[in-house]
Amino acid sequence: MDLQVNYPKPKFYKTSKHPMRQGAFWTWLIRVLSKMMTLNVEHKVEKINMDGLKPPYMILSNHMHFIDFELCALGTYPHKVNNVVNIDGYYQRPFLMEWIGCICTRKFTTDLHLVRSIKKVLSRGDVLCMYPEARYSPCGITSYLPDSLGGLVKMNKVPVVAVVHRGNYLRAPFWDFRRKRKVPLHTTLTQILTAEQVQSMTADEINAVIREALTYDDYQYQLDAGIRITEPWRAEGLHKVLYQCPHCKTEFQMATEGSRLFCKSCGKAWQLLENGQLAAETGETEFSHIPDWFEWEREQVRREVRSGSYRFEDDVEVYSMPGCWKFPHLGRGKLIHDPTEGWVLTGHYNGKDYRIQRTPLQMNSLHVEYDWYRIRRADCLDISTEQDSFYCFPTQENIVTKLAFATEEIFELHMEGKRKATKR
Repeated sequence: MDLQVNYPKPKFYKTSKHPMRQGAFWTWLIRVLSKMMTLNVEHKVEKINMDGLKPPYMILSNHMHFIDFELCALGTYPHKVNNVVNIDGYYQRPFLMEWIGCICTRKFTTDLHLVRSIKKVLSRGDVLCMYPEARYSPCGITSYLPDSLGGLVKMNKVPVVAVVHRGNYLRAPFWDFRRKRKVPLHTTLTQILTAEQVQSMTADEINAVIREALTYDDYQYQLDAGIRITEPWRAEGLHKVLYQCPHCKTEFQMATEGSRLFCKSCGKAWQLLENGQLAAETGETEFSHIPDWFEWEREQVRREVRSGSYRFEDDVEVYSMPGCWKFPHLGRGKLIHDPTEGWVLTGHYNGKDYRIQRTPLQMNSLHVEYDWYRIRRADCLDISTEQDSFYCFPTQENIVTKLAFATEEIFELHMEGKRKATKR
């Protein structure tokens, strides 16, 4: 049986709170602030198949940067919108987030309160906006979309709008989040399903429509639009997602400087060109399109998982987030990940041992952060339960992207076994 952390004075945030209805003042203020925040950003917000659409409806949006919220707000005004937000977005401002109608959740957990809150928002005639990838895209392409989406849409019987942001990742990629490039942004809001279609389709059919609508590739957008990113430091941080050298196959020895990506093990180097493509400085260019390199890494992890050779174990510095005001430092812990047990975090805090486990089927993906600023400037991963979130900073460098791949591949492996057992 898993033991929970022994907090001296636990202050847990209740994600079960009913979402407040966004007042007219807040709807207006959010629009004003969104317009101000995007004044100096070249952007276009386009509506497709939206004529006559009124609340209630559900928005499913891709996720690249905080500016996603602002562009979405410009596209939905004057409708009242409740956004689903991870608990770290509530840090030191829970009352404000509640007043503007946000719905709190913890990433990659089974949150029945969230399902009830979504139903409440839609039943009272408002707009529900959620980001089903549940994290910023690490490589400018579609991240994991859960199968549960179709069932959630089917349950609520309202129209569905897909919001796709293009250029937001290129402007401030997840791996270099704080520096902005000069990139034009293009957001589309498209009604992809009417209420009648939702009622007549199966959950699997709905999922297929959603996945097609939320398929995107920001590097392809850059090529097609002829966008040139000329900043001399444009590659710095790219090694956090392109962590394995395709030439010598060594992991975690990639590095970046300026517009250059290189392997510290074999010395091979690539230039990130102004058009977003990669070119080897010498020899073959294994991958000119960055998402192709990224997906090749995923395939390497998939092979490890399915061959039984994958296992991760490391000492980690652990911080938790039971509430919204502090990140208690739990000291050093041990974090293990394997295809059998899933994630297991153990440690000692406040005179008591604790053990947190998330089995393979309890996590379909993993929340990671690069150079996360709220606690310490370093990469971390978040293992959440329904009551708490544990931010773990590994000793191993440049590892968290691989761990995200492994979480998704282990989940899929166990889902395959579950499907086969069901068919027997």
